[in-house]
Amino acid sequence: MIKKIIRYQETNDGDLNGLHPVLNRVFSSRKITALEEAELGMERLHPPARLGGLDRAVALIEQVMAESGRILVIGDFDADGATSCALAIRALRAMGVDNVGYLVPNRFEYGYGLTPEIVQDALARQPDLIITVDNGISSHDGVAAAKTAGVKVLVTDHHLPGAELPAADAIVNPNCSGDDFPSKNLAGVGVVFYLLAALRTRLSKSGWFQDRVITVPNLAAFLDLVALGSVADVVPLDQNNRILIHHGLQRIRAGKCCMGIQALLDVAGKNRGSCIASDMGFSIGPRLNAAGRLDDMALGIECLLADDYQTARDIAQTLDSLNRQRREIEAGMQQQALEALESITLGDNAPVGICIYQPDWHQGIIGILAARIKERFHRPVIAFAQAEEEGVLKGSARSIPGLHMRDTLDEVATANPGLILKFGGHAGAAGLSIRTDDLSSFSSAFDEHVRMRLDDAALQGVILSDGPLEPNQLTLELATLLREASPWGQGFPEPLFDGKFVVISHRVVGEKHLKMVLRPEQGKNTIDAIAFNQAEATTLDRDAVIEAAYRLDVNEYMGRRSAQLIVEQFETVIPA
Repeated sequence: MIKKIIRYQETNDGDLNGLHPVLNRVFSSRKITALEEAELGMERLHPPARLGGLDRAVALIEQVMAESGRILVIGDFDADGATSCALAIRALRAMGVDNVGYLVPNRFEYGYGLTPEIVQDALARQPDLIITVDNGISSHDGVAAAKTAGVKVLVTDHHLPGAELPAADAIVNPNCSGDDFPSKNLAGVGVVFYLLAALRTRLSKSGWFQDRVITVPNLAAFLDLVALGSVADVVPLDQNNRILIHHGLQRIRAGKCCMGIQALLDVAGKNRGSCIASDMGFSIGPRLNAAGRLDDMALGIECLLADDYQTARDIAQTLDSLNRQRREIEAGMQQQALEALESITLGDNAPVGICIYQPDWHQGIIGILAARIKERFHRPVIAFAQAEEEGVLKGSARSIPGLHMRDTLDEVATANPGLILKFGGHAGAAGLSIRTDDLSSFSSAFDEHVRMRLDDAALQGVILSDGPLEPNQLTLELATLLREASPWGQGFPEPLFDGKFVVISHRVVGEKHLKMVLRPEQGKNTIDAIAFNQAEATTLDRDAVIEAAYRLDVNEYMGRRSAQLIVEQFETVIPA
């Protein structure tokens, strides 16, 4: 789908004097009105004292530590869960906890969260305290099972809670009702970081480290994990998250990251010294996630826990292989989905909320598939696969701006009791289970509720542009400035510009990417450009004029750095 280019509304609000004019424009459009709002010093982080539940949670951990009890961390099978788990293990060990281990549910055996089944496995390890990371806020039955067995439970999560909370001994989640923590956008790994910061403060005041001759750990040393998990989980990048990610990236660039992240960067062919947020999101995160999608996320966690490079590298190679396998499976599923959707037009009879299913689809890939189809049709999508339980389908949902996916599923469930077996998630993504026989009924109900929430304007895909750049601004200097200005991502998008260019030459590279040499319509100098996954546009004529939406980026090749345009989409301009 060709998206309509809409420019941010220009504003003169605020005082950003001293910034480059282009950066001033970009920050202003992202609602930054004062320089301090763009500053990324650690002193600007919201203090842990603002996060609800920390006092009780820290007291719980401190008691178990004082009694030399066993702590078991229950993780999740995505990158946020893996980094949360590795962070908890590494930091607790640094604080002198010897009896700490982890357990991560296999996606295909147990499903998501602290289920009664995973609790049974956990009990074999005789924990005194279970700490959930990136999960647990909807695990009523699992928490109850652990409590019945006499095990204390601390839930740390960032997902939206339901009407009732599980009966855990302590809960830390900025999205709980009544919690006044200013940032509701922390990833699971961010919540764990705040918990550990509060714990270190409590232990320091009690003399724990001094009594045991332990060096007080510097939690900033673990921000590489926080950066990776936060970017990979696509949480909105408010100032608090940008600060955490910025300092994590700084440590990675300085060579102070864990061996696992170093190894993952190496197998991905990324330069550690110039690592940016998009490397975490598009190169490292997918390789880590591949373990949870196709195998067992314990593999990814072990990579992040490895203390020697060769061990980390060996695991990273396996993760890279799994990611290649994931891509192959995904490509086949996407082709099947597009064939099934060939009959869908953008007319009145087309579904607004799309549900897709094939009996042989891989359960670990449906989330990516839903995201790909959503991008193509610009409509909310739920992709289903067969669950382990006979007669049950698991779905992964992705939404578009204007539709809160979890709230929509809640409305469907309320209006149709029993139609959804269980669900949970965020505004942009969610998971659910339904009976196979109910797929048709659910598809109709989902489409009906999506139609209530979205009008025709919302279904028109748009690209938000920061406007044009002058020909003399298409430089390596500006590309470098934009790259280093801030971690860009969800809710704080990377600068995107638009303009008209003359096509000097073009060719296909990597079978599906279009490499071009362009000249600004009103300029004299040429610039390299690449349009990923747009090789079908090879009918482009030389000297054609195109209107492009693009990012100005730095291309590094064979030790040479140059400015390059990353073309998001383009159309040939028809002469008047």
